[in-house]
Amino acid sequence: MADTEEPRFTTLAERIAALNQQKNFQAPSPGKRPPPPPPPVRSLTEGVVKNSAGKSPTIPPRPVRAVTERLPPPLPRRATGHENGEQAAGRSPGRLAPPPLPVRSSQEDSSPKLPTRRPSAQTLSVRRNSNASDVSQLSAVSSLSLNHIKSYTPSIASDTQSSRRLPPPLEQAKLPPLPPTRRELEAKAKEAARQEVPPNPSPSLPPRRIADPPKPSLPPRLPSRPAKSPAILPTEEPSPALPARRLPPPPSSFQAKPAPPSPPAAAPPPIPLSSRPTLAQIEAARAPPLSRPQAPACLPCRDFSAPDALAAQHPTSTIPRHGGGDPIGHLAHVLCAPFSSPTDKARAIFTWCHHNIAYDAHGFFNKCVPRGLTPAETVFSGKAVCEGYARVYEAVATRAGLECVVVTGHGKGFSFKAARAGGALPARDPGGHAWNAVRIDGGEWKLVDACWGAGHLGDDRLYHAAFSPECFTMSNERFGWRHFPADDRHWYRKDGRALTWDEYILGPAKDEPAQCMGEFAREGLDESNFAPMQKRLSVRGGGTVRFQLAKVCEHWTPERNGQGKPLLFALMIGGVDGKNKDIIPLESDGFWFYLDVKAQDLGAPGEQLLLVGIDAFDGRSGRGLTKDEFLSKKGRVGFGCCGLVGWELV
Repeated sequence: MADTEEPRFTTLAERIAALNQQKNFQAPSPGKRPPPPPPPVRSLTEGVVKNSAGKSPTIPPRPVRAVTERLPPPLPRRATGHENGEQAAGRSPGRLAPPPLPVRSSQEDSSPKLPTRRPSAQTLSVRRNSNASDVSQLSAVSSLSLNHIKSYTPSIASDTQSSRRLPPPLEQAKLPPLPPTRRELEAKAKEAARQEVPPNPSPSLPPRRIADPPKPSLPPRLPSRPAKSPAILPTEEPSPALPARRLPPPPSSFQAKPAPPSPPAAAPPPIPLSSRPTLAQIEAARAPPLSRPQAPACLPCRDFSAPDALAAQHPTSTIPRHGGGDPIGHLAHVLCAPFSSPTDKARAIFTWCHHNIAYDAHGFFNKCVPRGLTPAETVFSGKAVCEGYARVYEAVATRAGLECVVVTGHGKGFSFKAARAGGALPARDPGGHAWNAVRIDGGEWKLVDACWGAGHLGDDRLYHAAFSPECFTMSNERFGWRHFPADDRHWYRKDGRALTWDEYILGPAKDEPAQCMGEFAREGLDESNFAPMQKRLSVRGGGTVRFQLAKVCEHWTPERNGQGKPLLFALMIGGVDGKNKDIIPLESDGFWFYLDVKAQDLGAPGEQLLLVGIDAFDGRSGRGLTKDEFLSKKGRVGFGCCGLVGWELV
């Protein structure tokens, strides 16, 4: 039978539609008549007619597609006995059947065979239809695209009908295994190192050796830390352990090799104190121009304005009294917590005692001072004697974290009478007074007297409140000329020695000393460094007497530490036999104040000689008055003065 000419397709969609129609037919049965021919044009959307038995044919319904393009021509009908078989089975003869497939022959005028397609590694992106399998889309596409019909059996093939040779179905490509990665090699190496059994190399590919480049070595004087060893491969051996790392030399050493350690010295060399600058000089050289000068290290020149102002802001009335209040803890917190310096904390407590505790003059003179009061009771009472001041100071300072003790002994106070040279000295009696020793900056023990710093008793037997900061700032050596402790461990002198009772009674003048008045210390003058120190001066012996004063510190200034500009110091003399009274200003070089006067010009025996400071001149303040201004108006304008030192003429 001659082959029917195979239709030509212009698009892939037309070919796929024709293949889908061919795939759903069954092989023809021999000896059966073919069914009647189908109508000329059959709609693609027409449903399938059921047979008389009510069963649907084996062809599933095709997907409904909108006919928007020109449909391909119908395929020629294949002459088979399929329809006859259906009639014989009792099916309706009017059933619509798919068009028959053309029967190909082996004649020479038939169409040439299509070339064999090569299998492609890429999967075809086709639309799945109702005949596609949900298990494997790839196999269904291969069967449709290659015109492979699984329903045909080898029994229907004949010599007269030659089938077209089809390529094998498209399957998933099988690629060779990839070589192991670096991470897999490292994991295998670690596993082999733990088991101490090298793993067998892969038979297909040898393991790739991946190793880091060697790190550069460091100089011998700075050995590096043991670096992390690279991954150990099966063919490599573990690296030897690195030696322990030595610490590098200190930054000040720049030698190529560390210097050999020097043997420890038996004792450090002495410090050259003579050429060592003071802290104030170092700060002055370090400070930039126009900057605020730094506070000196010495106590007399230190600025205590902050602790003094804070102490005045917390009177006794602000201390809680009810509900189990703790007055000592309250004072320790409000007075000392704002400061980090132990010196400022100690000064704040010292100043608070001046503002809030008065000396019990009535109890002292009448010998009825209350005994056994606690520091809290003394704070609320507002009255105490020297021991009460010392106990309150110790309690508050200790609660604030300071080291503080109470020192008892003798003091040259209100009832003390100075002894004359060659006269009888009082018996040793280190008692009757109390003060404190507290640690300040640098761990230094400082002697302070809060009682004398708060005020003093007058000749009228009354208490006069007057703040005396020198009782906190004076040196321990100067403090010791007025306080004799009962325990020699509480002198705290820089030279480490303890004075004898006779040295203490006579004082540095070795005789009854001159009377230093209250303004002497307020003007920054040193009581232990003035001349003459004896109270009595002779005017009969002739010669010249040197009068000199010195400041407590070389950088003490009245503008910063005192009451303003400096005063002009002058000596009031009586002249020969007291008949020519005069006032002579002293010379000054900034630290020393001095004047030389003939002994016979001082005055007559029995008179008093005074060293004064001119605090008023020509109706205005005398502070800042110079010697030339005073001499230019001397005798023509009035002036006022304050006493500093007094002597007796003999």
